[in-house]
Amino acid sequence: MLNERNEEGIIIAEFDNGKINSITLDTLRKLREIVKKANEDDSIKGIVLTGAGKTFSGGFDLPMFLGFKDVQEVYEFIKEEDEILTELFMCKKPVVSAINGHAVAGGLICAMASDYRIAKNHPKINLGMSEIKLGLPLSLAQAEVMRFGFDSDRKWRDVMYFGKMFTVDAAKEFGIVDEIVEEDELIGRAKKIISKWIDNPGRAFIKLKEGLKKPAADRIRKRMAEEDWKDNLECFFDKDVRGSLEFVMSMM
Repeated sequence: MLNERNEEGIIIAEFDNGKINSITLDTLRKLREIVKKANEDDSIKGIVLTGAGKTFSGGFDLPMFLGFKDVQEVYEFIKEEDEILTELFMCKKPVVSAINGHAVAGGLICAMASDYRIAKNHPKINLGMSEIKLGLPLSLAQAEVMRFGFDSDRKWRDVMYFGKMFTVDAAKEFGIVDEIVEEDELIGRAKKIISKWIDNPGRAFIKLKEGLKKPAADRIRKRMAEEDWKDNLECFFDKDVRGSLEFVMSMM
C-alpha cells in the first residue's frame, strides 16, 4: 500500500505495508499514479516519499518473489517495475525522500530515484543494498538509478559488491543522503526543499532536471528495448537464492 495525502500542494506518498513497508506491484502502480498526477497537475509542487511507522522501506515483497512461477512472470514484473522506476526518476516535479527509518534494497533504490534525500537522525537506522547477499542482480533501471545517485563508479561498487549497511551519519558522509534532521523536522524540511526548487520564475527546475537526468533515462529505455536480459532472472529459481530469501523472511 502507498498512502497519499496533499499538504500545501505537495503530495506525501507513504509506504505502508507491514513491519518493513515492503513494496508490491500494487505499491508501484499507485506510485505511478502519483507521479502522473504530479506531472499533469500544475497545482502540485512535488512529491515527498516516506514510510509509515519507523521504517522507510525494507525493499520488495519477498513472498511475491518466492511466488513467481516462471522466468516469464519475473520478467513481466521487472519490466513494469523498471518502467515505473524510470517514471519516478524522471518525474517533472521535485521528488524528495524523507527517510524516517531503514531504507534497504528496493527501498533505497526508490530513495535514490528521488532528487534529494533527507534522513531522520537516529543511530539505529540502516541504509544499504543487500542484493549480493541474497544472490539477486539489479535490473537495468535499478542499476542505472543507483549509479546515477553516486559521484563515482567506485562508490557504486562499494555499496553493491560489499552489501554494507550504513548508519545515517555514514550514509551522509558517503553521499547516500544529503541531510540529517530530527524526526519532527523531517517532512517539513522535505517540503521546504521542494518549494525552494519549484517556486521560481517559469519553474526552471523542470527543464534543469530534464537536462540532468534524461541521458540516464534514455540509456535505460534503450537497453530495455534492445537487450535480452531474461537469462539474468533464472536466479529467482536457484535453490540457494530461494533459501536466502526464505531465511530473511523467517527473521522478519
